[in-house]
Amino acid sequence: MMKLSDLKNWTDYWEQLRIALLEPTVDKALLEASLHEARIKMPVPVLWLLGKTQAGKTSIIRALTGSEAAEIGNGFQPCTRSSRFYDFPAEVPVIRFLDTRGLGEVSYDPDDDIHYCESQAHLLVAVMKVSDINQTAVFDVLHTIRGRHPEWPVLIVQTGLHELYPGECGHVHPWSYDSDPLPETVPVDLRRALLAQRSALKQLPGAAPVRWVAVDLTLPEDGLEPPNYGLEALWQAIELLLPLGLQHQLSGDKEVHDLYARTAHQHIAGYALVAAGLGALPVVDLVAVSAVQAKLLHSLALLYGQHWDKSTMTEFLGLAGAGIASGYLARLLSRAVVKVIPFWGQTVGAVWGASSSGATTYALGKAAIYFFARRKDGLNVDPEALRRIYAEELERGASILKDRLQGKPE
Repeated sequence: MMKLSDLKNWTDYWEQLRIALLEPTVDKALLEASLHEARIKMPVPVLWLLGKTQAGKTSIIRALTGSEAAEIGNGFQPCTRSSRFYDFPAEVPVIRFLDTRGLGEVSYDPDDDIHYCESQAHLLVAVMKVSDINQTAVFDVLHTIRGRHPEWPVLIVQTGLHELYPGECGHVHPWSYDSDPLPETVPVDLRRALLAQRSALKQLPGAAPVRWVAVDLTLPEDGLEPPNYGLEALWQAIELLLPLGLQHQLSGDKEVHDLYARTAHQHIAGYALVAAGLGALPVVDLVAVSAVQAKLLHSLALLYGQHWDKSTMTEFLGLAGAGIASGYLARLLSRAVVKVIPFWGQTVGAVWGASSSGATTYALGKAAIYFFARRKDGLNVDPEALRRIYAEELERGASILKDRLQGKPE
């Protein structure tokens, strides 16, 4: 447990961060050890995607992450002979997708893969193309899994809606595929196909919820507007069944449309979660948190095309000034006070302690986005604006991470 006497270490913490930032490279051994330790403390949530070949599993990953389909294809890593992991972002994942080989393929017995995936997954997502009436292989696996795990919720995503649109018909607006009965505005053939799949799986074992979401996830060049039709409903279902705030961690604020800012946000969320995992460790391991934060800023500099050198980091630290340092002190003080309160400090205090390291990392990254973006565009950096961003994002990061830590997957 952290003691009030440990507050003397805050200056060492700031100094360690300063040293780490002023080094052009990060100690790889220390960083790898820190990442490994953090992932043990706070595992990455795993979405298990189950379905036939061409059901639309990769399209779901692309839509949820905003990543290009080509990048996704190159990012899969085998974990069994027929199953693959896709970590996003790759270096410090916020989420992990587990993809099994297409069910129903000739000479493929999924039993071994299913046993492996059962030990890894936090949410089971079954994917069915609505125009494919033969879903027996998927239904059989779902019955088997729910028979062994009746407490598991299941999310079933029906894809490829436009394949059953008549003529030149476009998407139905507003999206209303959660209505019961389905509205008459849904084309009759599509409505019949949707209901046929849902009816066939009514007798799934177990009492845990089964949610159905209908989506049409296409590419912009396909000409269907919007290309990610039903995505918000898909996110709502995921957040309901796995309440970890993943949508905000992957997408950021709704007003963020800039590709640089979105990509940077995903990296910041990943590093903040790692730092949060390390924050549950003793104060002496804040050196590891500094290494993680230094690597984050290194990554952001590369993203914005800025040189990672002492000159750049000296400028950043000089502009940030005492505002960031005092932010560390304030959160460390709060952390110490909370942890010495009997009982409450043992529970809420532990969450607060972990979120403190994560929140400072989140705020540091957001301040760095402003810094690097201004430099990239050849504009001056306003020190007051930099410090204001840090202060605002410190509180936002704490709020995001509190929800994530309280609902973290086991």
